[in-house]
Amino acid sequence: MSRRLLISFILVAILGSSVPLISILGSPTPVHAQDRKTPVIGFLTSGFKAALNKAWVAAFHTGLKESGYVEGQNVTIDYRAADDQYDRLDDLAGDLVRNQVSVIIAAGGPVSALAARRATRTIPIVFTTIADPVRSGLVDGLSHPGGNATGTAGLTSELDEKRLELLHQIIPAARRFGVLVNPKRPGVQSNSEDMQVAAQKLGVELAFENAGPEHPLDTAFERLAQRRVEALVVTADPYFNFRRAQVVGWAERLALPAIYQWREFVADGGLMSYGPSIADAYYQTGVYAGRILKGARPADLPVLQPTKFELVINRRTAKSLGIDVPPIMLTRANDVIE
Repeated sequence: MSRRLLISFILVAILGSSVPLISILGSPTPVHAQDRKTPVIGFLTSGFKAALNKAWVAAFHTGLKESGYVEGQNVTIDYRAADDQYDRLDDLAGDLVRNQVSVIIAAGGPVSALAARRATRTIPIVFTTIADPVRSGLVDGLSHPGGNATGTAGLTSELDEKRLELLHQIIPAARRFGVLVNPKRPGVQSNSEDMQVAAQKLGVELAFENAGPEHPLDTAFERLAQRRVEALVVTADPYFNFRRAQVVGWAERLALPAIYQWREFVADGGLMSYGPSIADAYYQTGVYAGRILKGARPADLPVLQPTKFELVINRRTAKSLGIDVPPIMLTRANDVIE
């Protein structure tokens, strides 16, 4: 018997059995998240914290508030950003798990969600705009996720073929289309193959260029210029979202008609976009986080799929590029920026 344990038993004998032995030896485990008066939400993103879109984060807070939670009042949010260094995500997710947060929000694409899932199978995870969470292995099914993860399905990369088609409709004479891709995105190979099939049907040629953590964006655009592409599809990826102004600026500099995934690109001067509302996805993520804090299980919360898709056209940008947007396209557009 150790000297410390012997002394402890003697103290118990002297002080009486009403004193728990654990109060003398000290608690063997740290205080659990459920023992905190204020719950903590871990917010994990693959990009830069400073680059998080304010409108999207505001939408998340609006959803959270619907369940009665306000940051700084009755909930704390621990933000962790990988700054586009995807190999840091596992460590950041592990930190949140060790800190025993109540729920993890995985933003910035499937790389964040997968890192969170590798880090824990018990702490609830709510992901945002994942292209195919079933195929990614995050959930068992959309209606019944099972496990500890749920969130919103974004229909992001699945719409890249449709974006190519829409861009072709607005500039039907173009024959060589550039495609900007992040090679680190899960499923990028199959997505590129699907786009090739769509291009063949349209009778156009695709020129793929990589841009991501290991492939400078400037170099990718310089190569696109050298390859004399006539238009550009910026594929769905958080890496491009976090560099929206830079991407739009390069397209403008090269006079490239381009289509993007989110309307925010068009608001910043891009030609056109097609996709669901990412702000709505962040809002729904906040709603789910609040419901989980109140006791709901991720396994019982179905993965939400977008029901509304927006075609947004910047007519000012079209005029500067010398493009006469077909009237039928303007009629179909949900929003036209004049």
